[in-house]
Amino acid sequence: MTSLRDPRTARALLLAFTAVSAAHLLAIAFGVKPLQYATKPLLMPLLAAWVWALAKPGTPRLLVPALLFGAGGDILLEIGGTAAFLAGMGSFAAGHVCYVTMFVKLGALADRRRTLLVAGCYAVVWGALVGLLWPDLDTGMRVPVALYSLLLASTAVTASQVNVRAGLGGALFLFSDTLIATDLADWRHLPAHSFLIMVTYLAGQYLLTVGTLERTGGVERTGGVERAEA
Repeated sequence: MTSLRDPRTARALLLAFTAVSAAHLLAIAFGVKPLQYATKPLLMPLLAAWVWALAKPGTPRLLVPALLFGAGGDILLEIGGTAAFLAGMGSFAAGHVCYVTMFVKLGALADRRRTLLVAGCYAVVWGALVGLLWPDLDTGMRVPVALYSLLLASTAVTASQVNVRAGLGGALFLFSDTLIATDLADWRHLPAHSFLIMVTYLAGQYLLTVGTLERTGGVERTGGVERAEA
């Protein structure tokens, strides 16, 4: 990715992402639908813009597209209806292809024994979830959900081999989308269901991003605060 190092702009964009995320979560908590609809399309573009402002040689080219495909999925899922939902799932799937490809390039498969162990654990989780959801899903959604969740699990597996943050991000993303799948199966909701979906999704995307940047030297952690390298 072309070097665009602009720490001041990057800090402003990260602050904007944090503020818009907080506004979106508060809108969910208090049922303010107009604010939810206004803030959701801004979330991933702001995070992608932060990455762009930090870009330097060595920053993975696929990180920004992964986040922007997430933005596409966010918007399409808000439209409603089966066609829009499937299109949104496709957009998220493209983002996960970017993530998996990027993490493999960063050496996610270097320790094959460890990777297989983690993959085995996620495979058990994936099989259990699909098995439980399958009877309650509409016939036309069963295969798309199974395939998408397999791709999502692949992101979680490969992210876990990058670093702890990316691994946690992949796990949170998987949890968030599992909650969405329970909607499709018409299962009983957990308390604060919609809030849980978005807070784990936002945390997942953020941790995947920061984990990737840390691996490639884009950010460092000082006193508990993310900051761009000088």
